[in-house]
Amino acid sequence: MKFIKILFLSLSIAAVVVACKVSYSFTGGTLSPEVKTFSVQYFPNRAPLVNPNLSNRFTEELKEKFRSQTSLDEIVDGEGHLNFDGEITGYRTQALDIKAGEIAATNRLTVTIKVRFTNEIESENDFDKSFSAFKDYESTKQLTDVEESLLDDILEQIIDDIYNESVVNW
Repeated sequence: MKFIKILFLSLSIAAVVVACKVSYSFTGGTLSPEVKTFSVQYFPNRAPLVNPNLSNRFTEELKEKFRSQTSLDEIVDGEGHLNFDGEITGYRTQALDIKAGEIAATNRLTVTIKVRFTNEIESENDFDKSFSAFKDYESTKQLTDVEESLLDDILEQIIDDIYNESVVNW
């Protein structure tokens, strides 16, 4: 009798394990299976201070993030199941840590990007918000000398934040 109970319990556990599908993504994305396409429109630079390469760079890096971190491989020109558009609204430097003689010890580059996200499958995940990130640099350096490396970090942070907001849903 004990053998039958153990056999029954084992078969029940096996049936539950087989019936339950656990879905996990190492990238953290939780996309609905119906989501197959995405679109990223060009993000024009409307900031008072303009970096001429920033619009194209941001747009392409956002596309690449979704190509590499999701199962979405079809980017469409029009509207996909996931749609991103917006504009760069801020690009500024400011002096920090004023020291003797009113000279800044550190400067900060800040980038702000307004994003409108629509999810055609799950519209409750839509948003319209601004994302911002900054990076500090020594005032002894010229912005033009450190700008590219600062933008590497800043754009990575903003794009990660957009990704997390749109598909991770934490």
